[in-house]
Amino acid sequence: MTGNKGMRILASWVSPALISILALGSLSGQTAKSGAGKGQFMPAPAEVAQVKGHPPIGKWMISPNMTYADWMGVSHKGKKMREPINVIVIDPLAKSPEDALARFLAACGQAGFTNRPGHSGGYSGWLGGRLYPQIPSERRHAISDEPFELHNNHGRFFGPHFWDGKYFIVGAMSREKVGAEPKPEHRYVSFNQARDRFAQALEDKGGFSITAFIVLENAILGDPRLGTGDHDGVAVVLTAMK
Repeated sequence: MTGNKGMRILASWVSPALISILALGSLSGQTAKSGAGKGQFMPAPAEVAQVKGHPPIGKWMISPNMTYADWMGVSHKGKKMREPINVIVIDPLAKSPEDALARFLAACGQAGFTNRPGHSGGYSGWLGGRLYPQIPSERRHAISDEPFELHNNHGRFFGPHFWDGKYFIVGAMSREKVGAEPKPEHRYVSFNQARDRFAQALEDKGGFSITAFIVLENAILGDPRLGTGDHDGVAVVLTAMK
């Protein structure tokens, strides 16, 4: 499934019934298991997606204090937020981890998503049984399609991890808007919009194709205190074509 057609298929494929199933699955384990210091993080088994042909994928972005990222403590519709992994990047053509990273960042740049300041940083992601630090690594940076002073789609990525002859990178994308009252601040808009915008941009201009949509079971519904906004529990898979 590729292009705008793929996005339309995704919207129709994820039914309300399926979302309910995803919510039940994700509610089985919502607390990170972590040691006393950074680097001692270990997710509960229910927080790791086991997908055929992919390394184990942690379902959530991890904050600098080794708990699950909560969109800087912002509440949405009266609930605390949990930031889901919603992008999977696969590069079967890269020759090394350094090559995979360089190719990915070049593709992002070609698609209009660049390394920009003004965002929170220091996050981690769980991939292939280990913790990976954030890409980009600079303090208070993220990959974004607009400066932080404007409404933007931005994300952090984790990897590359070599698995079955290919390099994998996972990411957490979100859309924010700038609010001026009562004080200037970033406000959550959507996880799905940012995921879809990023995927379409990399397919249109970055040399990647949308090759699959994978259920990661990381949509949280029905919990009165915790949620994932508009996230549908699905990650888009982008595969390098050149």
